[in-house]
Amino acid sequence: MSRFANVLLNLALVGAGLALLVLLYGLAIRTFTPRTDPVRDENPAALAGDRIQLEVRNGAGEPGLAAGMTHFLRRRGFDVVESGNWSSFNQQETVVLDRIGNPDAAARVANALGLPRARVRDERRDDLLLDVSVVIGHDFRTLPPFRDTDP
Repeated sequence: MSRFANVLLNLALVGAGLALLVLLYGLAIRTFTPRTDPVRDENPAALAGDRIQLEVRNGAGEPGLAAGMTHFLRRRGFDVVESGNWSSFNQQETVVLDRIGNPDAAARVANALGLPRARVRDERRDDLLLDVSVVIGHDFRTLPPFRDTDP
């Protein structure tokens, strides 16, 4: 076998090895990270449509937070059906509230916002007719929609 053939064979083996590493990385990411897909798998409250429906509430009092978060989540495919102010402006941490008993949907919204699972709370309210409520807290500057930007 010529020297040129050996170099080509080595390059092919290195390329195949890199391709295998990329595929294994993709498999690991899909397996061990929560999904951010905005389509719900379960619909315990028989809500309309197949997209996760949510409301966004400003609990920090800074103007424009709910609108900025709404835009961010809609660009990712979530169905934001309402936004506005929370009942008070003293919310310290941003939280995701599960409104119908579908923790998977709440976890997907939290993941899209870069929030840990500990920030997802079960606070069911049958009268709201939506999957999730997002209450923006004073930590909003740490969230993807507001990093390095003005709300």
